[in-house]
Amino acid sequence: MKRLWVLLAFGVLLPATARAESIAISLQSTSGGFTGGSTAVNTHAIDLGTIVVPAGSVGTYLIKGLQEGANYVVSLIVSGTPNWDTLRAELLDPVSDGNDALDPKTQAAYVPSGYSTSNNLDGLSFAQDSALSRSAIFAGGTGKLTADEMTNMGDILTFASLGSGMVRVTFGLRNYGSNAFLLRLNANGSPTPEPASMLLLGTGLAGLAAYRRRRAANR
Repeated sequence: MKRLWVLLAFGVLLPATARAESIAISLQSTSGGFTGGSTAVNTHAIDLGTIVVPAGSVGTYLIKGLQEGANYVVSLIVSGTPNWDTLRAELLDPVSDGNDALDPKTQAAYVPSGYSTSNNLDGLSFAQDSALSRSAIFAGGTGKLTADEMTNMGDILTFASLGSGMVRVTFGLRNYGSNAFLLRLNANGSPTPEPASMLLLGTGLAGLAAYRRRRAANR
């Protein structure tokens, strides 16, 4: 019995960072057919599962409870890429949290009410300068990464030149003190013509050429 009390007391005295984290991740909103997968958190690794992202679709995750100042590795499998090639990830910060002075005065139309784009002093980042992996890997190649984290316009990662099929995306995430924030993912690449559409286009051009030949022969 005495040993049990000692263990309980030791657990109470442990610092909060040594205890299990209470991290909550939920898919807050979707549009355009975006479908989120099952989310799992293991220490400082966040797995968003397999998500379906049709061209032009958007998915926004609400993230709460990340340990302050810690680096996390976020990974996900992206499905539904045959008709687009660019995935954009952006962090959105709650307003009225005392660090909004550097936010752009005019916010983009897609930023939901109560949030703003992330500035350099609001405590959110994609863990720049932390040497965490940032990649988009698919069968036969890797995507091209562009980052905008050193301006007050926002914290944005863009993975371009993605191949068709399944893509594994990995990036870092760091929270310096925000209680909750949004991670916005969207497919903003230009859709490429599907085979059926290309076939119809080809048939239409062939028909036009035949019409012109017949018209020329009748003159």
